[in-house]
Amino acid sequence: MRAETDQTLGTARIDSWVWAVRLFKTRSAAATACRAGHVRVNGVAVKPAHQIKPGDEVRVRVHGVERIVIVERVIAKRVGAAIAAQCLIDKSPPPPAPEILATMPRRDRGSGRPTKRERRETDRLLGRAPD
Repeated sequence: MRAETDQTLGTARIDSWVWAVRLFKTRSAAATACRAGHVRVNGVAVKPAHQIKPGDEVRVRVHGVERIVIVERVIAKRVGAAIAAQCLIDKSPPPPAPEILATMPRRDRGSGRPTKRERRETDRLLGRAPD
């Protein structure tokens, strides 16, 4: 009965919605991501039970990639991919070109922790501000 009430009001739990529109494979993975702070609604990290409504901006970090979507329609149950695509507007930036990914420095597996000098060089290369 609660789900019917949420559907008529136009709100749903954030963990349920991101699972229903196929941003996560399972609802438990969506809830875990919410608890870890990887899901933000309108710029604020939210808990799994946070209610969303149409027009909210949802930022989700999945496997190191930031997805930015706008809630177009609220659903609480998983539906087909075509219907799920109609429930959101994807504003995510395009993925980096393969050439850029190939030029990014990578450490050899098992080579240990980077030294302080190597870490500073990496931070400088990636444009990170020193702490």
